[in-house]
Amino acid sequence: MRSPVQTHSLKDAWPALAGLSAVFLFEMLDNSILNVALPTIGRELSASTTTLQWVTGVYSVVFGGLMLAFGALADRVGRRKIMLIGLVLLAVASLATMFVTVAWQLIAVRAVMGVAAAMTTPGSLALAFRLFDDDVLRVRATTLISTVGLVGLALGPTAGGLALSVAPWQALLLVNVPVAALAFLGIRTGIPADDPADLHRDPIDAVGAVLGTATIVLALLAPTLFVEEGTASALPWTAAVAALVVGTGFVLRQKTARYPLLDLKLVARPLVSSGLALKAATGLATAGLSYLVTLHLQFGLGWAPAEAALGVLPQVVVLIAGGALVSPLMKRLGLTKAAWLSAGTVVCGLAVYTAFGGLGYVWIAVALALVAAGMRVVGVVAGTNVMRGLPENRTTIGAALVDTASEVTTGIGIALSGTILALVFPGALTSARGSADFLAATTYAGLALTVLSAALVGFGILRGRRPERMASKQSVRGAV
Repeated sequence: MRSPVQTHSLKDAWPALAGLSAVFLFEMLDNSILNVALPTIGRELSASTTTLQWVTGVYSVVFGGLMLAFGALADRVGRRKIMLIGLVLLAVASLATMFVTVAWQLIAVRAVMGVAAAMTTPGSLALAFRLFDDDVLRVRATTLISTVGLVGLALGPTAGGLALSVAPWQALLLVNVPVAALAFLGIRTGIPADDPADLHRDPIDAVGAVLGTATIVLALLAPTLFVEEGTASALPWTAAVAALVVGTGFVLRQKTARYPLLDLKLVARPLVSSGLALKAATGLATAGLSYLVTLHLQFGLGWAPAEAALGVLPQVVVLIAGGALVSPLMKRLGLTKAAWLSAGTVVCGLAVYTAFGGLGYVWIAVALALVAAGMRVVGVVAGTNVMRGLPENRTTIGAALVDTASEVTTGIGIALSGTILALVFPGALTSARGSADFLAATTYAGLALTVLSAALVGFGILRGRRPERMASKQSVRGAV
């Protein structure tokens, strides 16, 4: 496999890695830093609770919905070019925050930021993969980039809270401007333009892009609507059915189109389907467990919000420190088996919460640490496996698939947990402290997450075994 630059160490690639790390930092910051300012934004812009939900939700919906389309575009016109355009768009949208006076303007700004994220995020994994020919260096580079982003995710709310004490809320989005400038400079100087020979010239399937985007948007909206409207409302069910119908149309279109947006034969490759399944499992588990634990600590155990924030520190610490596990585990077990073991660790963490979470915080902390450790390794290794399983000229849409799988199952994990809680414990959560019904509800929700995650992990392991068998057969034939 060719690499756009002949890079033989992380040190040689530091400008590019700095730029790619800044891209991931912006994505993680935008997912966490604004939440702490929502009360202030609501007060200053006279925004309702529903409006504030759109301030945060529109970013994820646009981001998740457009990743596949921009991934396909980047593989055709240039990964570096699309990323640089996205960074300029991010800086302009962030600067526009200074002129926001009403809530709908902020929602529009957040939507444009979602477009910028869809243009930049898949490219960060694809370009990091293509910087090196060696899998060890690829994993180390991806680990470095993800660690920077996870530090931003962990410290974002705290940094945002401190900033609000001395600055207006707009400053939390204006911080994207220097981050985008750093990313632009690093990528512009550290990564050469794509070689035209590494791009492909198939026309873009516009119909497929529309159907794919609509499917992902509906798949992201439906879980949110289930949590907000409840299972008795027709709206979330309508969105879920629409997602299935449009998704079916997307699959049929990809099977019949002369130049499909997403070649389903590539997705069916063992390394690709295995990596996507493992990423989906960890997205589902992490989001669902975080949602349950947040409610469990505050409503089940009666902890104050500040105490609950400290209660999830085991997850934060392991996510950041766990990067040190990735390279040694990969060297000892190889990429594929490292992904299997870490994904299994995620399922074990969910099982610990389900079986013992009601017995006290110690077990909750153990569950958080196990899920975080597994997620930390899977996040790097499974994504690398997906890239390894694709042709060179499809790496960006492969990265978009990885991010999309995680985004969609994150929404499903929260919705599944929230819906089960509402069904089993229909009372007000404020009356949940010490309630046997509430603890039963968290147990049932944890069990559902465990079973679904285990099914995805099992599928991923079965699919991941196929390349090994094929390689084994080839080696036997060669020996004969």
